[in-house]
Amino acid sequence: MSVPSTAQAERTVPARPHSKLSAVIRVTSGNFIEMYDFFLFGFYATYIAAAFFPATNEYTALMMTFATFGAGFFMRPLGAVLLGSYIDRIGRRKGLVLTLAIMASGTALIAFVPGYASIGLLAPLLVLTGRLLQGFSAGVELGGVSVYLSEMATPGNKGFYVSWQSASQQLAVICAAALGYALNQHLPKAFIADWGWRIPFFIGCSIIPVVFYIRKSLQETEAYLAQKTHPTFRQMMHTIGANWPLVTVGAMLIVLTTVAFYLITVYTPTFGKSVLKLSTEDSLLVTLCVGLSNFIWLPVMGALSDRIGRWPIMAACAALTAITAYPALAWLIAHPSFGHMVMIELWLSTWLIEATGDKAAPGYWMAGAAVISLIATFLVYRGVVRERLPAALLPN
Repeated sequence: MSVPSTAQAERTVPARPHSKLSAVIRVTSGNFIEMYDFFLFGFYATYIAAAFFPATNEYTALMMTFATFGAGFFMRPLGAVLLGSYIDRIGRRKGLVLTLAIMASGTALIAFVPGYASIGLLAPLLVLTGRLLQGFSAGVELGGVSVYLSEMATPGNKGFYVSWQSASQQLAVICAAALGYALNQHLPKAFIADWGWRIPFFIGCSIIPVVFYIRKSLQETEAYLAQKTHPTFRQMMHTIGANWPLVTVGAMLIVLTTVAFYLITVYTPTFGKSVLKLSTEDSLLVTLCVGLSNFIWLPVMGALSDRIGRWPIMAACAALTAITAYPALAWLIAHPSFGHMVMIELWLSTWLIEATGDKAAPGYWMAGAAVISLIATFLVYRGVVRERLPAALLPN
């Protein structure tokens, strides 16, 4: 009788029992550190611009920085397709460990690369490489964590369990903002501008080995182990092509979430300093407050979606955002203050402001994203792709 290989054993031996809470913490710990590192780039955009993208015009340097930040998003679809299919073949646990390793490499590049003054053009090129690696990893990290949480969820509670993927991002935002606030309170401005902004990146790098240990202890989900076959890359691409309307509408659904998240969290410090002329400390405090609010509300709304369905919540949020985004930002521009910024951010960007001369222009971006997601919501639940949806996603 033949002895099963190690790989076969991993695929057939049931996962050792762990508490649901422990599993959620284990899987989202990696998501936390990835998002912490990912968003630090946005938090410290002005310092990164000065270190790696020197220009006579501050706006030009900042836009070059955000262009580098945005380059990571172009890698997300590639990471989602390539790494996503790889995770489907080797398993959720191994795949999530791999994404963490890729993100760690990108973060280390940004943290340790010398500035433009030391190595010239090589500096921004290496930073860009780091962002591309981070984007490639993040392309599958969020989906991989969401799938793991969905597969381990108890019946009737998928919305609540999956919401912790986003909640862990908010915890990362809280920690990054709190650390930034502490640095600005206790360190000289010149020191932070010189190289003190790198300290949060160093801290992120030091935490990564711990997260590696935690994530490697994850057990494979029973749903994955129960699958008899796993699709090849070619089969997956064929499925995407055959279901392109559903894939397109799914991408439209996530537009509002993505735009709102980056506008409200990552861009807030820059918007507060550059447009509203608030202090760095006030801008970071606003971000911290928003992250804390989101951390509380995300699981609440996830649980509510399990009770009343996904459709009412998605439609209501998209409609309210489309109607109020621009008026809210216009009011904030007219009456800038720490308290008003907290109010608007709890209710709910740079090139638009420069191009239009309208400081509230990011509101158009937010409203446009809301309209796209609202249309997608109606298409999913009342339109042409309804018949393709799994029954679990349809309204109650």
